[in-house]
Amino acid sequence: MELIAAPYHLNDKAKNIQPILNVEKTKIINIQLQPGETVPEHAVDADVAIIARSGKVNFTVEGKTVEVSPHQVLYMAPLEKHSLAAVEASDLMVVQTKR
Repeated sequence: MELIAAPYHLNDKAKNIQPILNVEKTKIINIQLQPGETVPEHAVDADVAIIARSGKVNFTVEGKTVEVSPHQVLYMAPLEKHSLAAVEASDLMVVQTKR
């Protein structure tokens, strides 16, 4: 067992993207964004689950935009092109699992 910290950094600085865990076929990344900050369009060769810990983020996936907020999980299939823009100060966990 390992307990891994994922501290909140937005009080100290702007955008923070930090790998949290990389084990076999699974990678977990913590993304923290201030309002208006973005991540440009990209694709990942893995199943992706986005879990919002706080805030609101607009995800544009294959041209369709959805707002992700706490108590929701966004799933994206491998190689779906996506970008994101923070509506509010946001803290996201990204879980990528290769098939």
